[in-house]
Amino acid sequence: MQKKAFLILEDGTAFEGTPFGWEGESIGEVVFNTSMSGYQEVLTDPSYNGQIVAMTYPMIGNYGINDDDVESSRIQVAGFVVKEYSKVYSNHRATRSLDEYLKEYKVPGIEGVDTRRLTRHIRDKGAMRAGIFYDKAGALDKVLAHPAMAGLDLTRNVMCSKPYAFGTHSDRAPAIAVFDFGVKTNILRLLKAEGFNVVVYPGITPLSDVLKDSSIKGVFLSNGPGDPDAVDYAKGLVKDILKTGIPCFGICLGHQLIALGLGAKTYKLKFGHRGANQPVKNLLTQKVEITSQNHGFAVEYESMKKITDIEITHINCNDNTVEGLRHKKLPLFCVQYHPEANPGPHDSRYLFKEFYSMVSQS
Repeated sequence: MQKKAFLILEDGTAFEGTPFGWEGESIGEVVFNTSMSGYQEVLTDPSYNGQIVAMTYPMIGNYGINDDDVESSRIQVAGFVVKEYSKVYSNHRATRSLDEYLKEYKVPGIEGVDTRRLTRHIRDKGAMRAGIFYDKAGALDKVLAHPAMAGLDLTRNVMCSKPYAFGTHSDRAPAIAVFDFGVKTNILRLLKAEGFNVVVYPGITPLSDVLKDSSIKGVFLSNGPGDPDAVDYAKGLVKDILKTGIPCFGICLGHQLIALGLGAKTYKLKFGHRGANQPVKNLLTQKVEITSQNHGFAVEYESMKKITDIEITHINCNDNTVEGLRHKKLPLFCVQYHPEANPGPHDSRYLFKEFYSMVSQS
């Protein structure tokens, strides 16, 4: 008789399925991702730390797992929910199955879930705590005892423990410091490809320590998990960046931290933006870009409008949330979405060139 697994939501809603991957209980915030491919990148994205991810695409696992398409050194999600797990995989780069990959990092999966119903429920009720269990008895109590996402600083779970160089060119190439709050590997790849010497620092590193290295000509604030307003140490970092006037680029959580450091506010979205098909309007060019996104919090539009010397540069076409901003006097800009999107789309990769130009001219 096939074993059963249950996804139990904090409002008491239950979804039945069958287990795959590691057979153990796990609790986190349940969210959905609308990408049709890239499940390996999703699983290893540090911004998903503490979350159970449901994929809306109906079949997952058909091209297996390879050793290259990773965004960090391990699986970051708390659990994985799919409609149908493909036990047969086929790809010339694949080295193992999704099931084996989840077992390797002790992450539970559940298949056979009505993911359309689950997605609609999250859209109606909002992202919430949930858990993957094999027995319903006491499950809801465990979910309700788990901390909610609002107010959580999860960056310390995923940042590096000490500085390291990701890639170097000649001594004449501009060097930048990446503040790691959970940086995706493809961000580092593209910064290196643009021509930077890249040095990654733990996000808690004081700017003054970084600037002891006279070769550092710019700073980058990475993506990461959790509630941006709970990352207290980063607000001081942003204020120090503004005082020095060093060129700065931020993505996702980095964008939110910059806004907070400027005096704006952030808030939790009802169900967030997670997928590879989000339309964003560039207000400077009036062009629409199709973007990859992964965030559950956003910058409050009204609070941004009250800050002098700041210009909102990008807006989400679906809900008009703030997707980008820049300083009118200082070399600083940031975006909420992911221009490094891997596997895609690649509409916004021009932003890395803009950052290189900004640093080179400073």
